[in-house]
Amino acid sequence: MATEPLPLQKTAAAAPRDAVPAVAPGAAPETGPPLVRFDDVVKRYGDHVVLDRLNFSVRRGEHVTLIGPSGSGKTTILRLLMTLEKVSDGVIWVDGSPLSHVAAADGSLRPAGEKHLREARKKIGMVFQQFNLFPNMNVLRNITEAPVNVLGMDRAEAEERARELLDLVGLSAKTDAHPSQLSGGQQQRVAIARALAMRPEILLLDEVTSALDPELVAGVLELLSDIARNTDITMVCVTHEMNFARDVSKKVLMFDAGHVVESGPPEKIFSDPEHERTRAFLDAVL
Repeated sequence: MATEPLPLQKTAAAAPRDAVPAVAPGAAPETGPPLVRFDDVVKRYGDHVVLDRLNFSVRRGEHVTLIGPSGSGKTTILRLLMTLEKVSDGVIWVDGSPLSHVAAADGSLRPAGEKHLREARKKIGMVFQQFNLFPNMNVLRNITEAPVNVLGMDRAEAEERARELLDLVGLSAKTDAHPSQLSGGQQQRVAIARALAMRPEILLLDEVTSALDPELVAGVLELLSDIARNTDITMVCVTHEMNFARDVSKKVLMFDAGHVVESGPPEKIFSDPEHERTRAFLDAVL
């Protein structure tokens, strides 16, 4: 792994082995069946319906950003994909298989048990608003713990990969530091490296700069933009950073009250939205 500082200027050929799937910058997502598909998904808490018969899909290698007002269901979508929440109705499909269901003997789908959910989570990595690092572990252990204990990776291999990823996020000198010794921006970079260490097919980003001081936001967004440009990892992002959404997205979905109001390429959504609700939201945040 090269050791140049951020911003990254790595090409596909320069990427470390197995660090992040590489693709030529600007390459289009491959066609074919969607990697993620929400099929009439409902999520309710008691009488409160958060997602109402939601249908949308994400293709392999695509970068999709979810925008909309707080409470519109965006983070719930990520939590359902991470199996941190269970669907109330409908099915989520990942790579052609039901995410939180299994097939019964009669061919119907029934809710899956925890063993199935643990396996399903291996395909998906998530970076949260809060960094959620283990305070008693140094940076290296924070990144290697899940690959060793969940994926069964040899510790030496996990540590080699962790060092490559720390180089990728510009923190190669912080392997022995504990989270309390890092700035918020550095902690979020470690959280990104930790998510990538699991070799996820899908990376979920939930308002990853919302807990950062304003002067730290640009560096984390620049890192994520570099990952989006220089890898073919599928990304689903919830953000209020509209410039970031415009920069990294292949598709933007505007949400309101648990529904997709409209969707399209960022240049269409941000420059010429069709729905009045989208126009009102963008007028308020831009």
